[in-house]
Amino acid sequence: MHLKQISLFNYKNFTEADFAFDSKINCFVGKNGIGKTNVLDAIYHLAYGKSYFNPLAVQNIKHGEDFFVIDGEFDKNDRPEQIVCSLKKGQKKILKRNGKIYDKFSDHVGFIPLVMISPADTDLIIEGSETRRKFIDSVISQLDAAYLQQLIQYQKVLGQRNALLKYFALNHTFENDTLSIYNEQLDALGHQIFEKRKAFIADFIPIFNKHHQAITGSAETVQLVYESSLHDSNLLALLQENIQKDRVLQYTSTGIHKDDLSFEIDHYPIKKFGSQGQQKSFLIALKLAQFDFVKKKCGVKPILLFDDIFDKLDEARVGQIVQMVNNDDFGQLFISDTHPERTEAIVKSTHQSYKIFEL
Repeated sequence: MHLKQISLFNYKNFTEADFAFDSKINCFVGKNGIGKTNVLDAIYHLAYGKSYFNPLAVQNIKHGEDFFVIDGEFDKNDRPEQIVCSLKKGQKKILKRNGKIYDKFSDHVGFIPLVMISPADTDLIIEGSETRRKFIDSVISQLDAAYLQQLIQYQKVLGQRNALLKYFALNHTFENDTLSIYNEQLDALGHQIFEKRKAFIADFIPIFNKHHQAITGSAETVQLVYESSLHDSNLLALLQENIQKDRVLQYTSTGIHKDDLSFEIDHYPIKKFGSQGQQKSFLIALKLAQFDFVKKKCGVKPILLFDDIFDKLDEARVGQIVQMVNNDDFGQLFISDTHPERTEAIVKSTHQSYKIFEL
């Protein structure tokens, strides 16, 4: 699996740009603000149908223009695959594979296995539980289309239940029978999602620990802890227990939409007790574990995007990652960096083929 070339039209700061890539290592170098990260985000866009950094799709259109187009040519299992993502202001975003438009973007998720490692990943530590749930869900969804559909359906039913709770409050009424229908649907979907998340975390933790020990030389002890109210009870019972609370709040206060993934160092929150270096090591181990997990489950080496990562790592940690490239653990690699000489020295040491794009 590799990306052969990409064309950008009115995407972020690019009016028009074409890049033909090496099948192994590709580096984008240049000053900050020149568009290095934007190229990586365009590649991410082709895999997920959305930006890694900006959830508002229209804001990815170049200022003063009405549309953007990203056109990529991939080689997957020795077969050419063309993926095109486009958006025109006032219209729905379009995602096409080999000229055929997807009815649902969710049908495309997982077709291009890809992992992004970026300074923006600090949000996983500093932001709320929703960010960490999205991480869990994005990894599982790349490998399990049924899980993604269960998740979409759960969110739909949750929205309906919340709308009903608001209706009850506005109209000073209450119908337990109607609410029970949504409770039963959430219970069935929530149980399936919880079991898959629990199984994923159990598989994921040993891979994460292996990477963290390699990066830090086993100098620190860290933990990933899956937090869910469903560990101790079924969702139907929890929803019934919390009916009065939910009526007051006018939304559903319990369920798998409240799950979290606790990041800990020596059993304390890494957000409060981890140094910047310890947090960076934790996040890189997390993303490399994501890469390994996807590779193991789908049998394909995902495309790996390193955004500005070498600025965030000391020499020893860079050495660990370079060694992984030498071991042929990675497939196609994309790197952005502000220092051309440093980047070239690093990629030369891998003895792999590479291209450097100076923007």
